[in-house]
Amino acid sequence: MNVRDRLIEAIEQALHDLNVDFSLQEIHLERPANTDHGDWSTNIALATAKNLNRNPRDLASEIAATLEQQSPDFVEEIQIAGPGFINFKLNDAWLHEVLVQVVTAGTDSWAAHNVGENQRVIVEFVSANPTGPLHAGHGRGACFGDSVARLYQKCGYSVQRDFYINDRGAQMRLYVESLSARASNAEVPEGGYHGEYVREWAAEMPSDADPFEWGYQRALRSHRETLEALNIHFDNWFSEKSMVDSGAIESTLTDLQEAKAVFESDGAVWLQSTQWGDDKDRVLVKSDGEYTYLLPDIAYHRDKFERADLLVNVWGADHHGYITRMHAAMSALKHKPEDLQIAITQMVRLQRDGEEVKISKRTGDIVELSEVIQEVGSDAARFTYLLLSVDSSQNFDLELVAQQVNENPVFYVQYAHARIHSIMKKADEEGVTLPPVEKVNLSLLNNPRELAILRALQELPETVLRSTQEIAPHRITNWARDFASLFHSFYHDCRIIGEDIDTELTEARLWLVEASRVGLAVSLDLLGVSAPKEMWREDENGESDG
Repeated sequence: MNVRDRLIEAIEQALHDLNVDFSLQEIHLERPANTDHGDWSTNIALATAKNLNRNPRDLASEIAATLEQQSPDFVEEIQIAGPGFINFKLNDAWLHEVLVQVVTAGTDSWAAHNVGENQRVIVEFVSANPTGPLHAGHGRGACFGDSVARLYQKCGYSVQRDFYINDRGAQMRLYVESLSARASNAEVPEGGYHGEYVREWAAEMPSDADPFEWGYQRALRSHRETLEALNIHFDNWFSEKSMVDSGAIESTLTDLQEAKAVFESDGAVWLQSTQWGDDKDRVLVKSDGEYTYLLPDIAYHRDKFERADLLVNVWGADHHGYITRMHAAMSALKHKPEDLQIAITQMVRLQRDGEEVKISKRTGDIVELSEVIQEVGSDAARFTYLLLSVDSSQNFDLELVAQQVNENPVFYVQYAHARIHSIMKKADEEGVTLPPVEKVNLSLLNNPRELAILRALQELPETVLRSTQEIAPHRITNWARDFASLFHSFYHDCRIIGEDIDTELTEARLWLVEASRVGLAVSLDLLGVSAPKEMWREDENGESDG
């Protein structure tokens, strides 16, 4: 049991001793923004006082007095703040216990949770039309979606990654016609695809090939290759056309009719989505009998709910208006709206030398995602795409993220991990034998730099859980950047190995270094970024050091 759980248990006992009914309240422990206010804080007195018709500060004082009689583990001081907050200041020993917990758990178990046990989640992301290569904007949704899936896995969920293929409709017809036209040196039809890739793919297409099937598979191969370069792999490539062939779309329409969620007007079939908060009803089947995009999407989500308990969709900025109507459709089919989580990614602006990059060097058209990966590398691309919350626009500096300098965020973090391996290698070369952690005098770790590292490591499990609940991988990115800064500062101020360094202190600091490695490795894995053992850094003169 960690110190947070012990504190909650102590608070529960204190409330019980005071005959305070807290059954309607969850005991929250938060980390104060200002460390002068202690290590943990709870608002339980404020939360319960109103129902008891008590003054919250007076109740907080009674709780604190009862807690002091218990002498909870590691608690050095209990203070009452403001209208009734209870703040806990802990002694350093609790952080030393954190170190033991981290190295004992290792990279597989540290910051892991079991909140998703026996629950299935499908994360659907990218889902680009199979009509051309993925562009740079797709990279943000791809990296975000894969990191979200990793977070759910870390929290104990059974996770599947879905790519939904829009392989029917007007866009596919125009793509196939464009491909066929280029293959025969004819003009591309009005509204067709003019990208250079169409010429290249048309030149590859065998003369006896079916343009639809060949073009479809060629586009998917391009998507797979690009995503694999980012170390992103999907469990299901789900075809829209397959639902037409199987009758799933028609059966979905029948279900909606039986739920009295549709009506006919002007020869078309409409979803009565205003019943569930939409601003207007939506067409499912046009008057000519053609499906709109909405009906196959509903059928697809119906299929996903047969395979999972929770759905997470990652959509582009142009899909914002789609959220309400999809929630309406799921409500009509008796699914809870909260079981369909939707994240909308905002635009990405590529920059080089301070100027926006809008076109591809290769095609003179949009910048392909594969070009971004080739220029900056997979790790830099993933980390950069995950720097900010996806609901904010992003500037992606191609020049900066390709450099081996501290100003490059991904390099800064990875270099901290490589530095750790360099330290451990030096310890081995110096003949340092590291005893088991339980036999090391960890009380020697009392430098503010050392304690800051331990506090950050303790916060990682909570950060992982919050990132998952909020669908916010950028919290992990921020943690990794902050932690790397803490580690570099520790390395600068605290010597680890040397004849003038006490052996016991060396041992304690080496275990701190190992705990740091675990924290960095866990965070980088959640981002899909590698944790290198060796790196070289460019100095101000363009020279490098390792």
